[in-house]
Amino acid sequence: MRLLNKVVIVTGAAGGIGEAQCRLFATERAKIVVSDTNEEKGSKLANDISLAGGSAFFVNLDVSSESDWTSLVEISIDRFKTIDVLVNNAGIYRTESIQEENPDDWDRLMSVNLKGAFLGTKAVIDSMRSNKSGSIINVSSTTALVGSWRGGAYGASKAALLSLTRHASIQNAKYGIRVNAVVPGPIETDMISQNISNPEGRALSESRILLGRLGSPSEVAYAILYLASDDSRYVTGTELLVDGGLAAQ
Repeated sequence: MRLLNKVVIVTGAAGGIGEAQCRLFATERAKIVVSDTNEEKGSKLANDISLAGGSAFFVNLDVSSESDWTSLVEISIDRFKTIDVLVNNAGIYRTESIQEENPDDWDRLMSVNLKGAFLGTKAVIDSMRSNKSGSIINVSSTTALVGSWRGGAYGASKAALLSLTRHASIQNAKYGIRVNAVVPGPIETDMISQNISNPEGRALSESRILLGRLGSPSEVAYAILYLASDDSRYVTGTELLVDGGLAAQ
C-alpha cells in the first residue's frame, strides 16, 4: 500500500490521465480529492472509487481561480485533516500554430496549464510546511522539450511548468516538500484524438517514438505514483520522462 492513508489532490481528474491516477491511487489506499470542472464525470469517478471500498470525494475546481483553490484546500483539510500530495494534472491542449493562435485562447491556456499549477502549489504549501512533508507533481509534456509543426502555446506553458517545478523544489526542500514533474510523450487520450483520428496521423505520431507506439494513461499514472509515494523520498527537482524515447532523439 504505497499511499496508505495519504491525502492526494488530483486536478483534471475526469480526463484520461487524471482518471487513471485516481483509480490507481485508490488501489494503493489513498484518500483522494477528485477535482475537475466536469462535475458529472468527476462525481461518477469519486462514487465508483467509494463504492469499490476506496475513499474519494469530488470538488468542482477551476484551477485558474484562487478562490476555488482556497475552498478546495479548506474542504480537504476539514474532511481529511491534512494534504500529503498534489498532482497538478489539469490542462488544455491546442494545436494552432503560433501565427494562427489568438491572444484570448493563449491567455486561457496559460491560465489553466501554468497559473493553475502556481495557484495549486501556493494553496497547499502552508499545510505541507506545517507537516514538514509533502509531494507536488506537475504534469508537463515533451512539447516542453522539443518543437513541433503544430501548436506553440501548449509547449510554452509546459516548458514554463518545468521551470516552476525547479524553483518550487528549491524553495520548499527545507520544509520536507518534494516537487517534481512528469513529462509524458503522446498518450492515447481524448486530448490528442484529433491528431490520431486517421491512420496517417497515428502513424506520424508513432514514427517519432523509439518504442513505436503511443503511451497509455496508466503508464503515466504509475510514474506519478512513484513520485507521490515514499519510494521517491530522495527525489526532488527532477523531470521524469514517460515518452517511449521520443525526447532521446
